[in-house]
Amino acid sequence: MSSLVLLVVLLLVLVTVLGVGFMAYLAHRHPAAATPLVVATGGAALMVACVVPIAIR
Repeated sequence: MSSLVLLVVLLLVLVTVLGVGFMAYLAHRHPAAATPLVVATGGAALMVACVVPIAIR
């Protein structure tokens, strides 16, 4: 793997962790909407579903 690919993968991982953390925090602040763990897991699954087809290509 080239260093550019590794940097892009690192960036995607950091953005995914930040997004999942944000969704968990948002669900924690508004617990009537959903449980934080379900929202964070759903967000991570959605991000993975969008990124994996691009990464495999």
